[in-house]
Amino acid sequence: MSSLDELQALLGGPARRQSTPDDWNEVEQHVGSALPSDFKTFLNAYGSGVISRELVVFHPRGSTPLLERMRKTHEVFTERRDRALDCGDSEHVPYPFHPEPGGLISWGYDYSGDEHFFLPCDPDPDRWKIVTMVHEEGCETFDGPFSSFALAFVQRLLDVDRYHGIEPEALEFLEPEDLEELAAAGEIGPVQPSFEPF
Repeated sequence: MSSLDELQALLGGPARRQSTPDDWNEVEQHVGSALPSDFKTFLNAYGSGVISRELVVFHPRGSTPLLERMRKTHEVFTERRDRALDCGDSEHVPYPFHPEPGGLISWGYDYSGDEHFFLPCDPDPDRWKIVTMVHEEGCETFDGPFSSFALAFVQRLLDVDRYHGIEPEALEFLEPEDLEELAAAGEIGPVQPSFEPF
């Protein structure tokens, strides 16, 4: 079973949506390359939305179109990188951003404040890596493809302990029934795999 199949099995079947290969033309012309096929397959099936209440992804025809968000994100991060380079701080922003050659290509973010990009490190987009800019404090690079990254993201949220989401120092002030109530409401603990379209 491919990582895309595993991801879809965890998230459940998508709602029926209309999509065409033409949906990606404008984005791919802007990028100057096709995008990874599993990314497009996932977005064509699910559309724009939030994976496991945390990871936000954008389709070209969504309420916030991918290309529109991509352009804004590249502009903001290019300005941040330029400022960092002017201060001699290239450690936290080692990669340029599109449209610079080899620049990172935005595809989404998470509610923890991390931005996610494709690193076009190979002529074959299906071999691109994923780079996460962590709270503007540096970056982490992951081997692709998108579906493996998203699957690991979903599984990581599912495998946390039952008090995940509460600061350790706050635990001593909460009664057991308060913790149970928070867990029952889904505000703490493992996050069940889901996809919420928007």
